[in-house]
Amino acid sequence: MTFSSLKLSSNILQALNKYNFEIPTPIQEKVIPLILDNKDIMARAKTGSGKSASYILPILEKLQKNRPQGKMKIKVLVLTPTRELTLQISQTFETFCEFMTKAPKIVSLIGGEGIGDQLYDIQQGCEILVATSGRFLDVLSKKQMNLSHLEYFVLDEADKMLTLGFSEELNLVLDAIPSKRQNLLFSATYPDKILNIASKITKDATQVSIDEVVPTVDTITQRVIEVDQVNRGPLLRHLIKTEKLKNVLVFMANKRATDNIAHKFRKYGFLAESFHGDLSQEDRTYTLREFKDKKINILFATDIAARGLDIQNIDCVINFDLPRSPTDYIHRIGRTARAGKEGLGISFVSHENQEHFKIIEKKCKVKIKREQIAGFELTGETPRKEKGPAPIKGKKKSKKDKLREKLLK
Repeated sequence: MTFSSLKLSSNILQALNKYNFEIPTPIQEKVIPLILDNKDIMARAKTGSGKSASYILPILEKLQKNRPQGKMKIKVLVLTPTRELTLQISQTFETFCEFMTKAPKIVSLIGGEGIGDQLYDIQQGCEILVATSGRFLDVLSKKQMNLSHLEYFVLDEADKMLTLGFSEELNLVLDAIPSKRQNLLFSATYPDKILNIASKITKDATQVSIDEVVPTVDTITQRVIEVDQVNRGPLLRHLIKTEKLKNVLVFMANKRATDNIAHKFRKYGFLAESFHGDLSQEDRTYTLREFKDKKINILFATDIAARGLDIQNIDCVINFDLPRSPTDYIHRIGRTARAGKEGLGISFVSHENQEHFKIIEKKCKVKIKREQIAGFELTGETPRKEKGPAPIKGKKKSKKDKLREKLLK
């Protein structure tokens, strides 16, 4: 199948051709016709499968066929979990509408930039609003934004959105937008616990699943290296040198550790930087661009880089600190081996987190052989689990007793 067979206009096809988009991915092939047919969508496909283009292309197609005269009104709202994904989606809209006779105006709403300027941009007239949920709610609270003409409501990386506390704010968004609209939810995973929340958004969505959610792909070589916690840094430097690893994305547990290790690696002569949510938007954009342009070889990042970011040609992902959940493991290693290329995912495991990684393996339905590197072997033994004392019946207050005490206060 080609894009021309998906009933897209010549000006959109011209943009696709200019930027070398020749054959639709499976998710695009399935979803584009459904959106053009006005269906609500809950789409599930692995990271790097082209989810964003699968809704951007048909939305642009439908917008240009129904362009009212006068000032532009907000027709499209796309919410995302991160600033980088917001800017990336906005840029993709810009790319694909390049040859439209009258291109829609696109406004990005992100934290770290002046809310007054963003409000001004909206009030000057726009059709497409792409926003992080937090900044969107900030702007919404100003009550200076007209959403009554909204036709398309999109959640990109829906599972991340609905587990980052957004579920509590979702009602504010739904109250502010028309009940009659087309709802488009896209994600790599849909855990059972969020399906009930998603049902608030749409009751009659067509579900599309590509390659069923599998934890890993065949093109990723997964390795587990056992190492003492204190030797992870030296081991990483050793691996980068001896295995000639380039374009390495290293996931850390927290922002401070990310900054510290990047600083240490620079002292050893590596082209390394940190990437996390406390950086200014200018620094985040600059760092990401430097990594994409290969001016930085090693990017130490928190899980902010695990989702949605379109970074091509990452050769290796390192789990310096293990992810908290199997889903996060999927998203992390999915940063490599994109678009059918091969990649490498390495996880450092110590005595302290052996059991945690076994849970990840079980949930992801994989079993990865443990290895050790000469000079960095894991020392000591796994601590034995000590059973705590058995609970003494009758000593703990029941829920009923606690409620009674509360009422008597």
